[in-house]
Parts: sequence; C-alpha cells; structure tokens
Amino acid sequence: MSETDLTACCTPRREPSTPHRPVFEPQRGEGNPRSTRGQVLIPGGTFEMGDSFGEGYEADGETPIHTVRLDSFYIDATTVTNAAFATFAKATGYVTEAEQLGFSSVFHLAVEAHSRNVLRAVPGTPWWLVVSGANWRHPSGPDSSIGDRQNHPVVHVSWTDAQEYCEWAGKRLPTEAEWEYAARGGLSGQRYPWGDDLTPMGRWMCNIWQGRFPHVNTAEDGHLTTAPVKSFRPNGFGLWNVAGNVWEWCNDRFDACWYAQSPFENPAGPRTGEKRVLRGGSFLCHDSYCNRYRVAARSSNTPDSFAMNIGFRCANDA
Repeated sequence: MSETDLTACCTPRREPSTPHRPVFEPQRGEGNPRSTRGQVLIPGGTFEMGDSFGEGYEADGETPIHTVRLDSFYIDATTVTNAAFATFAKATGYVTEAEQLGFSSVFHLAVEAHSRNVLRAVPGTPWWLVVSGANWRHPSGPDSSIGDRQNHPVVHVSWTDAQEYCEWAGKRLPTEAEWEYAARGGLSGQRYPWGDDLTPMGRWMCNIWQGRFPHVNTAEDGHLTTAPVKSFRPNGFGLWNVAGNVWEWCNDRFDACWYAQSPFENPAGPRTGEKRVLRGGSFLCHDSYCNRYRVAARSSNTPDSFAMNIGFRCANDA
C-alpha cells in the first residue's frame, strides 16, 4: 500500500461525488454557558512536540520536533460518550451528517445489517464497507444500537458534528498542540502515554488491533471495536484512552509542513487547509499498516467525513 493511501486506511474520506446536504441547525435556545464538567485542568508548560523516534510517515508531517509553550487549559478526561451525545441530540434535535446522508463506513467484521444495506466497499480499503443506516445511534449498521454502549465513545461524527456538540456543551475542540501535550500526561519524548513499551509486563494498555489485519483480530485487549471510555488506565494527567479506541478530532487544519513553521506559543494550526487534524489512533490501528497510536502520530480527514472509529473529546480555556 502506498503512503498516499495510508490516511484512508485509518478513516475513510467522504466520497467527493457525494452530494453535500446542509447541516441541520440545532435549536439551542439562549446562551450556552461555559462548562468544565468532566474536564481535567492541564497546567501550562513547555514540551517537545513531534516524533522523537523517526517512526512516522513522511506525509503525516510529524517532524521536525519543535518546542511549544501552552497556557493552562481544560480537556475532557474521556471522549464524548453515546450517552452524552444522546442528551445533546434530544435537547437540540440535532441530526448528524451521517444521519442526513443515510449511510456511513463500518469495518467489515463489525457489520450488523442485512446484505441489502451493504452498499459497497470503500475503494482501495475493502475492509471499510458503506452501510445504509449506519450512524451514531447504529454504530455497526441498522441492526445494532447503542443500548449496551452508553459509556462507549460516540462515533460516526464529523468535525462539524463535533463542533456543534462543543458549542452546545459550552466547550470547544482542543488544538492539536493541546491534545498532544495532554496525551503525553507529563512524560517527555515517550512513544506512548505510558512510556516506550507497547505492552509493559505483557499487559495491553490500549485498544488497538491484535492479530493479522484486516481479517483476524484475536481481541487480546478484550475488544473487537470500541471499548468503554474508561478502559485500561488513565495517563499522568488523568486522561483515558488517548491511544487507540477512536480517532479524535482536533480544531486545527492539517498541513504536513506545519511543524517547520509552527509558532512557539499556543499554536492553533494553519489558517488554510482542506482537512482537519485527527489524533490518537483507533481500535483498527496495527503496526503492519497504521502505526498511529503513538502519542506523536497525526492523521487527517475532511471535516465532513465520519466513520465507526471517529469520535472526539472537548477542551476549554482555563
């Protein structure tokens, strides 16, 4: 597989030929007071941002390593759950982009749908199937539900959907620099949020793929798809599942050359760019093709894209 295909492996991009429908405007009512509920205060500080091991893909732009200074900020201890997103949808009547479109991408081993609902495979990444009726309420397809996944991360959400939730909740999306600083949990230059060893003392520390991708997942970590948001152990700042489980939207636009020009203080990403940054990896990451569960790893997608391994967590100014 070529390097240019590697982003699509992680999160399938919305097909350019797909008609774009206007995003539903929620009925928020007056005022959305700022809220730090469920958030952790991250003390301001300076860190070295980027890949210290030379393990990233060139097209992802994980280098050069550069020094960043951040003011204190808040960030959610977990990704936004199905239960929390359901509260938002009920309160506002919000309809996600996947719901408007009528379908989304589901991993082939996780599909819960009649064959007539499986529309096609995503070109170049046949493990992604476009499934009619797949959305955040039905993460594996129309025959699935979130009834037993209330504490799992909400998925099938676009960057735009995430922004709408944040505005309703009195929060915002984190910048990419904030996300990496918080995900490191106070560790400097380490490969993962817990250190350099993927499985210290033989113990799985995150929800990623085990086995032979994309056909055999031994699920040694206990999960075929998403895990509850408080699985494994939190990092040094008290953040859960910042490696694996679901990709997390950041506010920044994506530019593979950005690190060479990023400001020292509170960088907020480039001013232009078609794609938005995704961080953290997902339950589908495997070192044979997508070694992006490292804390420095970057990915991206268009803001109107969504899939069953894309979620988000919120942030706030301190």
